[in-house]
Amino acid sequence: MNGFVKYLGVLVLLIGVLVLAVPALTGGMTNVMLLIGLGLIIAGYLGHIALNKYFE
Repeated sequence: MNGFVKYLGVLVLLIGVLVLAVPALTGGMTNVMLLIGLGLIIAGYLGHIALNKYFE
């Protein structure tokens, strides 16, 4: 279980990338989608750092 939690930040970051990539490919990019994607990427990045320090 610790192995999954350790990579939870990376999974959130990848979800943020998908939130940005799908509308970009389909042409439905809005400011809300950009903000959600940015928020998920920043949360995933910071979560990855925090979780790696906690689980090492």
